[in-house]
Amino acid sequence: MSDSLSVWTLSPLGRCICCTVKVNVDEDNKTHPYAAPDNIVVGSHVWVEDPVLAWVDGEVSRINGQEVHVHTTNGKTVVTNVSKVLPKDTEAPPGGVDDMTKLSYLHEPGVLQNLATRYELNEIYTYTGNILIAVNPFQRLPHLYGTHMMEQYKGAAFGELSPHVFAVADVAYRAMINEGKSNSILVSGESGAGKTETTKMLMQYLAYLGGRSGTEGRTVEQQVLESNPVLEAFGNAKTVRNNNSSRFGKFVEIQFDKSGRISGAAVRTYLLERSRVCQISDPERNYHCFYLLCSAPPEDIEKYKLGNPRSFHYLNQSNCYQLDGVNDAHEYLATRRAMDIVGISEPEQEAIFRVVAAILHLGNIEFAKGKEIDSSVLKDEKSRFHLKMTAELLMCDEKSLEDALCRRVMVTPEEVITRDLDPVAAMISRDGLAKTIYSRLFDWLVDKINVSIGQDPNSKSLIGVLDIYGFESFKSNSFEQFCINFTNEKLQQHFNQHVFKMEQEEYTKEEINWSYIEFIDNQDVLDLIEKKPGGIIALLDEACMFPKSTHETFAQKLYQTFAKNKRFIKPKLSRTNFIISHYAGEVTYQADLFLDKNKDYVVAEHQDLLNASKCPFVAGLFPRLPEESSKSSKFSSIGTRFKQQLQALMETLNSTEPHYIRCVKPNNVLKPSIFENFNVIQQLRCGGVLEAIRISCAGYPTRRTFYEFLHRFGVLAPEVLDGNSDEVVECKKILDKIGLKGYQIGKTKVFLRAGQMAELDTRRAVVLGNAARAIQRQIRTHIARKEFIALRKAAIQLQSFWRGEVARQLYENMRRDAAAVKVQKNLRKYLARKSYTRLRSSSIAIQTGLRTMAARNEFRFRKQTKAAIIIQAQWRCHRDYSHYKSLKHSAITYQCAWRQRIARRELRKLKMAARETGALKEAKDKLEKRVEELTWRLQLEKRLRTDLEEAKALEVAKLQDSLHAMQAQVEEAHSLLVKEREAARKAIEEAPPVIKETPVLVQDTEKIDALSAEVENLKVLLQSEKQRADDTQRNFVEAQEENGKLVKKLEGAEGKVDKLQDSLQRLEEKLTNLESENQVLRQQSLTMSPTSKALAVRPKTTIIQRSPENGNILNGETKAITDVQLATPVQREVEVEEKPQKSLNEKQQENQDLLIKCISQDLGFAGGKPIAACIIYKCLLHWRSFEVERTSVFDRIIQNIGSAIEAQESNDVLAYWLSNASTLLLLLQRTLKATGAASMTPQRRRSSSLFGRISQGIRASPQSAGFSFINGRMISGMDDLRQVEAKYPALLFKQQLTAYLEKIYGMVRDNLKKEISPLLGLCIQAPRTSRASLVKGTRSQANYEAQKALIAHWQSIVKSLNNFLKTLKANYVPSFLVRKVFNQIFSFINVQLFNSLLLRRECCSFSNGEYVKAGLAELEHWCYEATEEYAGSAWDELKHIRQAVGFLVIHQKPKKTLNEITRDLCPVLSIQQIYRISTMYWDDKYGTHSVSSEVISSMRVMMTEDNNNAVSSSFLLDDDSSIPFSVDDISKSLEQIDISDIDPPPLIRENSGFMFLSQRSE
Repeated sequence: MSDSLSVWTLSPLGRCICCTVKVNVDEDNKTHPYAAPDNIVVGSHVWVEDPVLAWVDGEVSRINGQEVHVHTTNGKTVVTNVSKVLPKDTEAPPGGVDDMTKLSYLHEPGVLQNLATRYELNEIYTYTGNILIAVNPFQRLPHLYGTHMMEQYKGAAFGELSPHVFAVADVAYRAMINEGKSNSILVSGESGAGKTETTKMLMQYLAYLGGRSGTEGRTVEQQVLESNPVLEAFGNAKTVRNNNSSRFGKFVEIQFDKSGRISGAAVRTYLLERSRVCQISDPERNYHCFYLLCSAPPEDIEKYKLGNPRSFHYLNQSNCYQLDGVNDAHEYLATRRAMDIVGISEPEQEAIFRVVAAILHLGNIEFAKGKEIDSSVLKDEKSRFHLKMTAELLMCDEKSLEDALCRRVMVTPEEVITRDLDPVAAMISRDGLAKTIYSRLFDWLVDKINVSIGQDPNSKSLIGVLDIYGFESFKSNSFEQFCINFTNEKLQQHFNQHVFKMEQEEYTKEEINWSYIEFIDNQDVLDLIEKKPGGIIALLDEACMFPKSTHETFAQKLYQTFAKNKRFIKPKLSRTNFIISHYAGEVTYQADLFLDKNKDYVVAEHQDLLNASKCPFVAGLFPRLPEESSKSSKFSSIGTRFKQQLQALMETLNSTEPHYIRCVKPNNVLKPSIFENFNVIQQLRCGGVLEAIRISCAGYPTRRTFYEFLHRFGVLAPEVLDGNSDEVVECKKILDKIGLKGYQIGKTKVFLRAGQMAELDTRRAVVLGNAARAIQRQIRTHIARKEFIALRKAAIQLQSFWRGEVARQLYENMRRDAAAVKVQKNLRKYLARKSYTRLRSSSIAIQTGLRTMAARNEFRFRKQTKAAIIIQAQWRCHRDYSHYKSLKHSAITYQCAWRQRIARRELRKLKMAARETGALKEAKDKLEKRVEELTWRLQLEKRLRTDLEEAKALEVAKLQDSLHAMQAQVEEAHSLLVKEREAARKAIEEAPPVIKETPVLVQDTEKIDALSAEVENLKVLLQSEKQRADDTQRNFVEAQEENGKLVKKLEGAEGKVDKLQDSLQRLEEKLTNLESENQVLRQQSLTMSPTSKALAVRPKTTIIQRSPENGNILNGETKAITDVQLATPVQREVEVEEKPQKSLNEKQQENQDLLIKCISQDLGFAGGKPIAACIIYKCLLHWRSFEVERTSVFDRIIQNIGSAIEAQESNDVLAYWLSNASTLLLLLQRTLKATGAASMTPQRRRSSSLFGRISQGIRASPQSAGFSFINGRMISGMDDLRQVEAKYPALLFKQQLTAYLEKIYGMVRDNLKKEISPLLGLCIQAPRTSRASLVKGTRSQANYEAQKALIAHWQSIVKSLNNFLKTLKANYVPSFLVRKVFNQIFSFINVQLFNSLLLRRECCSFSNGEYVKAGLAELEHWCYEATEEYAGSAWDELKHIRQAVGFLVIHQKPKKTLNEITRDLCPVLSIQQIYRISTMYWDDKYGTHSVSSEVISSMRVMMTEDNNNAVSSSFLLDDDSSIPFSVDDISKSLEQIDISDIDPPPLIRENSGFMFLSQRSE
């Protein structure tokens, strides 16, 4: 007879469904839904149910009829029925399978164990066919979502790499591009399962594939994500299971143009939970925006008259007001910023929050019974206040608002009737108005966001991402859960149709025998809910239209209508509850609030009231309705609207090709590394996965490819594999031999019925057990005979040893007797001599001791005396020297501290000046003026000094003449005095004697005596002064000697100081060079042209009076100089300076044009040196272009290089310019000198160029000392290249040339990467060899062919490397750059191969490791042939892939300890990488296992510790695309270049303007 086969997979939310397919099977071959109990034997590994873990594995220890005793892994013994025991696959990979259709046993514990195992490895994605299950990790996994991962999945076939959300997005994108049909991706799950994050990842990947910048530099994906905070604030709320649950469905349409680029996007929202505005249950919250507004700044709260959330009726229905870890005040400001980003203006934001505040006040309006029957009035003054605030916020009339809430206007053909509403009806009217306002506000926000993002009306294809709530079943389920589950029923039906189509394609593709019978879906449930008339929604709308209907009458109506419906169940102990049997299980609904939550009247009074609002925003939310609809109130229910929106969503989904992602929340505490089995099982059951598994077991739940089937079950019929038949025939023979019935064999797979896999495993276990017993018998026989032979040999050896031992003992006794006599004789002799010797030695020792004691006492006294003298001398020396050292150290410390203080002050000034580029420019202008001013002042001072020196010379001459005249007068006066004395003497002698002569003589005698006495006194004084002078002279000599010693010490210290100053000067010189280049970059950032007119036409300056503050004081004198005196010379000097700036004549322009034309050609090389670079350098040096302030030749050279390499893919051209650029940059580096580097004096270094002066001026104050100007040219002591002081254009040219060198290097490197990338994809995976081929003995031939094919790809890579190396050598690219290129290329090869190895399990096999190892040997051989000069350390860059491959091919992995693996085998690999390889490894050649479980556990613990220590858990490598060298590296690595022997090209050889090139050559 025939049976129906139910195929399964996951629903749009990751759920399984059933599609019935007709297959021909025997009635006798029907099996247990999961496995055949007959296959359970003692020793079998099985799963049993557990109240804590859901399922636990164990081993069958005993079977008593239908009772099975299972010893579980947690140490318990469970007794259960054999029908409740499920087989366990002991050969399942330790890391699980990435596609659950590959599971050997497709049952509940198998699925659960696979998800748990992968989750423990941070493998959160798992396929089930083409459906993706995503388990929320509750932690960041950056290695899964970087750009490198996007590159891996771009264009990869589905299932080729590990499961990932990127793979689903890539399939959707490729299907859209190839088939031109729109696609949709349905993401769902319960709250907290990670739907929103998954949606973000999908949009990021789609933006990566088809990204194009949107407005203001933001991509479409960024704009969509930027709208999330706004939508979450107004559409998300706290629920029982999630603090940020989306209460609406979001369908993001990403639109693409014809070329596959993103052209626009739109956010479609569905099914907003409007009833939450008015009614919430504890402990849930209302929408976030209400709480955010209540936490707004005080001025906003005062403006809207808000307060604590507990004071508002719409918020205080629940006791939850705050969320853990969420600050509502901060979130309010963040929401306002998000509104700014999406383009909502400030007035619109004010209007939005005014409407939100109005809803809160509206909810606090309460009603009481009026004076008339069935009338209502405001309850109290508090309600009146809230009514007034609502009217003010909505900008409408207060009285009109009250009437709209308390009255209804009914229009009849005869008259208009105004009817009062009772308090209950008024409250319903109030809530209806609140829900309507909020719903329209939300719709306005969505429309505004779509306008901000921008849509493409001409888009022909799109990819939609649906993020919608999943199936919900709580203890209390109301109208919201009813609508949500209705939505999921609709999506389930949509999924059923898709899955049936996929299964039909699978069976058709495999060409197995099947026929379609019936398509079983959930249409009966949908009819129960939405059928019109007669459905639950229709009955609910009908009950809402009758004023006297209650929830009890509604429930009774349901009981009567659906009494015979199998999907509808009436609880026994409830009058208002009802149960619906959904696809995911039964859900009990409470009908108490169904009527209130469903009512949604479109009241004409409300419409007219708000349309007439003075606020344009509020009036825009309620546009005027057509005349016929505005005459009366029209009933509208939320259920009907919900159904219409759902129908629109289904129409959109039906027009696209669907893809499914099911998000699972592993635990309710929302923490990582916790996998709650019961929680996950419940979600899988709600998703329909487990129910579908039970049904699928009636069909073909197990599918294996021919290779896998033969590899596993070939041992059941080894004789079948000996022939040369086809794999299909071999599989059929094996199955027929076993006697299985009902299986199907397709084109590539074997389809097995439920239980047949277990039966095959049982037969396989029996065969392997028999083989093991046979091996054991032979081994036991071998061991027994080996033990007997060893025992007999041991007995013979023992007898021989014992006889020898007896003979040895007899001989030993005889030898001991003889030895005893000899020992006694010698012992007596020894004792006698020892006694005599001891007595003699004692005597001598006593005598020696006494003599020694006396001598030692004398020596000790002398030694102590001498030591005391030495200690005293050393102490005095140490005391004086320490005092001197402390004084010297203090002086040096103070000097250093003072210099440090000055340096900090200057650094602070420099930082302050560098903060504002405008200040830098202003400082530049001021300093330029000051430089010019100081230049003229210096020139003027030079002239003034010359004039002053001439005046001094004249004055000195006059003084000398006056001195000579005075000397002549003195000499003349002296001669006159001499003559007078002589005349007086002669007159005295010739005068006659006089009588009165005696008194005179006496008087003269007295004078003489007095003078003599005075002379004697003076002699005494002179003698004493001489004595004192001698003493002073002696003291001076002694002091001079001491000073001489101190001077010598000081000279030594000064020598050391000079050396330190020289080192400091060299460092300051290098610092000045770097600062000058940095200043060039700053000038470039200010877009200051080097040929600015500001440098050509300088303003007239005024020389100020010199003072001690501005320096240059001449002999301490100052001189005032007026502007009038300097006007004429300054003008002359300006004119003289302007002449060189305007002297760029036509001849120079022609020379430059000719040079540019010349270097545009391929000039080749001369002596291994690029001619173009040498010619450019020599011309620039001869024209003095490096020293001018303005020139255009640098820009023209750079433009020529740029045009030559633009969009250039020829490696030959790029290598040519790489060689020229590096050579020219080397020449510039060794020639150009940053201004000011050579003019430093030992006391203080000062800049002499414009930018040197700018940097100097920034560090110093405006009153700093003047600048010294020198000629910057000097001869280098290292080579013949002269150094010149570079101006701004030259330094800018050097920076631009450096940038182009790096760009050319990157282009050359990337070209080679593009060339070898396709080859690397072919090299990572070895060709597959079938199991049959291995068994038939053709393994070596197959391996040889496969290795030959693989080596061909590696040889293609080697060929590309050789061609590339030849190109670089032909263009004389420096070997330093060649090494850098190949280092990065080999690093790229390492990254690509290693990442592919970790991402693809089929690559982590033993045979694949051998193939890759052989290919790496080819690269090693290439490195050897290329020599170290060009290959460098390229081979070391492959360390990751080399160690990974070495781990794959090593034998006896289970015996390796973790220490051996991490230190010896794979020291470079991280623990995450080793763990990844260990869990993905499989031996397809010898069938061996990976490392032991203890090592796996240890690595897992280490990974957990790394995660706790915030260490990155990424196991993939990143490709380094940076520039691995600097200008200094090039300068240090390249040799000196001699450019004197370069002949000029023929184009410029005969030109007179370039004769200097020929002259130097000659």
